[in-house]
Amino acid sequence: MLAQLRRKFIALNMTIATLVLLVVFGAICVIDYQTSVADVLGQLNLTVSRTAESISTGKGAEDVRASNNESENDLLGSAPSKNAQSESEGTATNPAEDTANAQDGENGGYSASGIPVIGKHPEDERNHPPAAIYLVRKDGTIERISSSTASLSSDLSDAAIDAVRSSRLREGFLKDLGLFYATAYIPDGLLVAFADEGMASSWKSLALTFAIVGAGALGAFFLISIFFSRWALKPVEAAWTQQQQFVADASHELKTPLTVILANSTILKARPKETIENQSQWIDSTQSEALRMQELVNDMLELARPASAAKDGQAPEDVDFTDLVENLALQFESVAFEKGVSIECQIEPGVKVQGSRKRLQRLASTLIDNACKYARSDSSVTVKLSKSAKDATLSVHNEGQSIPAEDLPHIFDRFYRTDKARTSDTGGFGLGLAIAREVAREHGGDICAESSQKKGTTFSATIALYQ
Repeated sequence: MLAQLRRKFIALNMTIATLVLLVVFGAICVIDYQTSVADVLGQLNLTVSRTAESISTGKGAEDVRASNNESENDLLGSAPSKNAQSESEGTATNPAEDTANAQDGENGGYSASGIPVIGKHPEDERNHPPAAIYLVRKDGTIERISSSTASLSSDLSDAAIDAVRSSRLREGFLKDLGLFYATAYIPDGLLVAFADEGMASSWKSLALTFAIVGAGALGAFFLISIFFSRWALKPVEAAWTQQQQFVADASHELKTPLTVILANSTILKARPKETIENQSQWIDSTQSEALRMQELVNDMLELARPASAAKDGQAPEDVDFTDLVENLALQFESVAFEKGVSIECQIEPGVKVQGSRKRLQRLASTLIDNACKYARSDSSVTVKLSKSAKDATLSVHNEGQSIPAEDLPHIFDRFYRTDKARTSDTGGFGLGLAIAREVAREHGGDICAESSQKKGTTFSATIALYQ
């Protein structure tokens, strides 16, 4: 079961990590694509506006805008027939003249032929895409501008220009043709600049990089998940082992009284004519074992109960811990006397705590009872109660057989016994100290034990004064 749980833990972690990487990397790629598209369209708009400005040299800006407004509806509203495309290659320009023009600031950083000069004007310091620029005249003829850095085939240019006129948008993307475009109106007609969709495909290389990085990250995360799954499931594995051990120990403890009860019942059935007085031996034995089973079941239920339920669903009450411990010490005087043991009390007055009186009584009685049972004859049991700023400490000390060092970490485990022979004498189940630890933790404290042959054994339980 634990192996299956570990696999589910790893699968869940890997699924979450994969989804997170897909969402993050996908969002970055989408943003990169949108940024690239905006950049390409911005560059196309810049190119077509610069070209329009070059062509319109000599006209005022207001006259150009008026001509643009007058020709816009004519060009976008009508669909003139396609004429044979004519390329206006223009006269070859002299590089020296272009440089001189750029240095003089003519045409806003463009050469006489309309080719952008990179590096002179800060606002133009950008990578311009290869653009095919066309002029659609009012009479329907189509000319390629000589400043174009790219061109389209005759069929593709006709289809692209038709698509631009149909879309009636100033800029956009022609998905079927794989072209970005931007337009500008001039007195002579409509300027259209086209760029290939590959200018906005940087996201593809970015996606490939992310795929490689993501695969490596997932591989590393898989190894980390394996390690952390083992670490995270250690408490679960320990709890599962303890549960199995608890069931096995409980079954073992219940097996003996059940066997005795069944044997007594068989004897009683075999003697139906005997009187109850004659059968009292078997009846008393059955009752004794039944009471023993009841005690064991009650202890197991107390351990299995959640902490909230263990408090009987009541709000914490003020408990005079001094009075409670003194009364219990008096009650165990007779038990100690029978063992030849005396009880000495060092109890600080006025120690009050909050919690369940019944549960705290179980804690104190368990420690005092164990100390009396396992104390050496003609020795004393010391019950000490003190308090600090935050805690009350109950310590019970006895002298007798010490607890082996290897057993000390386990004495608060359920059904744990350090000495089988001694346990058989006392008749315990090995649950008392486990319950005592639960009670201490319910009240904001804990319990510990120290034992040596020279100093004896001391159990100390702390209880929080305020919770």
